[in-house]
Amino acid sequence: MGMRIGLASGLAIALGLAGCATSDAKPQSSANAAPPKQPGKTYNHDPYPSTYKPYPGVPTLVTNVTIFDGEGGKIDRGQILFADGKIVAIGASVQAPAGATVIDGAGKVVTPGIIDIHSHLGDYPSPGVQANSDGNEATGPVTADVWAEHSVWPQDPGFSRALANGGVTTLQVLPGSANLFGGRSVVLKNVYARTVQGMKFPGAPYGLKMACGENPKRVYGSKGRQPSTRMGNIAVDRATWARAAEYKRRWDKYEKDGGDPPSRDIAMDTLRGVLAGEILVQNHCYRADEMGIVLDMAKEFGYHVSAFHHGVEAYKIADLLKANDTCAAVWADWWGFKMESYDAISENLPILQNSGACAMIHSDDANGIQRLNQEVAKALAAGRRAGFTISDATAWTWLTYNPAKALGIADKTGSLKPGKMADVVLWNGNPFSVYARPEKVWIDGALLYDMNNPRLRPVSDFELGQPGSGDVK
Repeated sequence: MGMRIGLASGLAIALGLAGCATSDAKPQSSANAAPPKQPGKTYNHDPYPSTYKPYPGVPTLVTNVTIFDGEGGKIDRGQILFADGKIVAIGASVQAPAGATVIDGAGKVVTPGIIDIHSHLGDYPSPGVQANSDGNEATGPVTADVWAEHSVWPQDPGFSRALANGGVTTLQVLPGSANLFGGRSVVLKNVYARTVQGMKFPGAPYGLKMACGENPKRVYGSKGRQPSTRMGNIAVDRATWARAAEYKRRWDKYEKDGGDPPSRDIAMDTLRGVLAGEILVQNHCYRADEMGIVLDMAKEFGYHVSAFHHGVEAYKIADLLKANDTCAAVWADWWGFKMESYDAISENLPILQNSGACAMIHSDDANGIQRLNQEVAKALAAGRRAGFTISDATAWTWLTYNPAKALGIADKTGSLKPGKMADVVLWNGNPFSVYARPEKVWIDGALLYDMNNPRLRPVSDFELGQPGSGDVK
């Protein structure tokens, strides 16, 4: 079965509107495939190109509304126009084209769609049973050969819940954190589709999930194998990066000089992509000292850490993060569930912001992804109590622009700027209130959720007949 909108009506729409792979697909890079080098051809590192095609929308003007532009700007009694999937204009006065849908946003707030940089939706879908547990290939400390997208189940009801309850329009799905090298992550648009390729954010770089600290040493030390300590973690990391550097050297030489191609290694393909700057490192790490060590290791082998995830102690090294242009994705107040998570403070996000570092919220949870706006509200309140002056509009960067930056897609989404994707949420009030809900959510200008339209209110078959589903009064 599946979601009423996600599979019944949603898949019916998807069957008619989901895009097909382009006919001019480019030859694949040797970072993923090994074609003979041919002069005049461009190589693309993705052997599974996105088939994402936006759902159709109509020109829409929202008027008389408070706007957070996602980059720290705020417009009171503003207007925003989007058409053909893009933001067209934003400001105090915007002229609507003939035939545009006009929405009066009095008392409401418009923001960019929320981006969750750390999710496992689709890889750990609902219902949460062992048969659906496909997010962690915990069979060795180095599994850079696995790709999260190959486990994503598009029918996971969590996707529609994140859309409707949380205003989430884009998310990164990562492998789990048992391994030092967990595999490739994938960035998805939160749309209904039959396959993961129909959800893949067009042009988004892949990520490499890495992990440090307790998880790898606990999982593999318990099996009597390396790593069993933090120094073992780094030893395996460095040995793996050394092999990757040699692998890259051989392939670079072949692509320059020709001859017989080196042997393919799927795991090393991914690491070569990191060393070439094509794939972004997304590193699970809690302790400040370990984040510092990882930053040193990145310099040793010539790669860049795009973001540390969880970052409970990120506030201790805000200056290092800023200097290395590395973002921190954190929670508002999760702590104490293992030793490396004890030295947490509620002011983590505000301290990072005040230090000029790139900071953001993340969920790592199928329920938390539905309330990321409230998580930011908690962190913002803690910061203000501590004396930090941070505006609501600035805090919204923690939900949209900064995660877009860490995912390499800030030129396409994450803020309401003309020419960017029309990923837009209309909130029924102040989005930092526990009473706030998305009233409407557009992705690429297509209205995919409307609180006031039963046809655009997703309900999964796993929840039919439950209070709040619309089927029980």
